[in-house]
Amino acid sequence: MLAMTEPLTFERSRPVVLVPHQPAWATEFTALARRLQALAGPELLAIDHIGSTAVPGLVAKDVLDVQLRVAQWADAAILVQRLRAVGFRQGLQWEYDLFHGLPARSVEVRKLYLREPEGERRMHLHLREAGRFNARFALLFRDYLRAHGPAREEYGLLKQRAAAVFPDSIDGYLFLKEPVFHLLYHAAELWAEKVGWQPDSVVDQIS
Repeated sequence: MLAMTEPLTFERSRPVVLVPHQPAWATEFTALARRLQALAGPELLAIDHIGSTAVPGLVAKDVLDVQLRVAQWADAAILVQRLRAVGFRQGLQWEYDLFHGLPARSVEVRKLYLREPEGERRMHLHLREAGRFNARFALLFRDYLRAHGPAREEYGLLKQRAAAVFPDSIDGYLFLKEPVFHLLYHAAELWAEKVGWQPDSVVDQIS
């Protein structure tokens, strides 16, 4: 834990710009999902619209977050090769989704990460193994916020305040948001138990 007198420093300085929810995000996701499905091959099990742009009524950065679920970890590397061959770019070397209480290199939180091809709209592709903690959490977080208005409103307010405190630092913005993920996780788990939610109960279907 950092001492109160120790200064906090954040390296990434990309501006944090939040906008109201855009109905066009769902349409953009559908088009992107069909494109990815055509490129991916049999390794791909599911394509999920996740993150704040997947939650109507929630302010968000104009970045589409998409989860690609595979049956086994070896399939993720195959899928990355296919997507990189058509222009998708390796992003930050995020190999794990850190979550308090889980080992930093647990198989439950490993992932691969890609960015959009050069010149296309901003997107983050998160390749995760189906059934693992991080793949489930992405869906639970989305569905809980879709279903629970008060939590959605408070989380949106927190995001706006974090952006106001750190308008030019994505690291600072994420630093303030991180504890909230854990609080919402515990609330979402109670909700999931109450309503009988399962990870595949609200999976985006691509026609």
